Amino acid sequence: MRPRGEPDRGAASIFMLAAGLFLVAAGLAGAAIGAARLGRQQARLAADLGVLAGAAKAIYGAEVACERARRFVAANGGRMTACTVTGLEMVVEVTVRVEPLPGLTRQVTAAARAGPVTALPAQAEPGQLGDRRGR
Repeated sequence: MRPRGEPDRGAASIFMLAAGLFLVAAGLAGAAIGAARLGRQQARLAADLGVLAGAAKAIYGAEVACERARRFVAANGGRMTACTVTGLEMVVEVTVRVEPLPGLTRQVTAAARAGPVTALPAQAEPGQLGDRRGR
């Protein structure tokens, strides 16, 4: 027990230690969130570039288009998990491995589609869609 009137000793160092640990934990959480967001963007980019590259070869068949897509996905750090070619339309699914914290590994997936527009807008009647001539 301390005598009355004597100031506390060591309380400030405990407080500073707690504040320092909080800042380290906040920094680790921020780094983990940043790594996860980076992985998501990498997966989207790999899927987009892969499907565009593959769709350019869709006319030669699914095997040629999917192989080209797989090469582009791999070049961008991803792994193609699915490839579907229907006519000139192509859909690619990609997985990217992310390590947000040391020893913690997660998989991020993304999908992309490329191909012609499947539905054209209906012809507008006079007076629709801002056409003032019909009024």
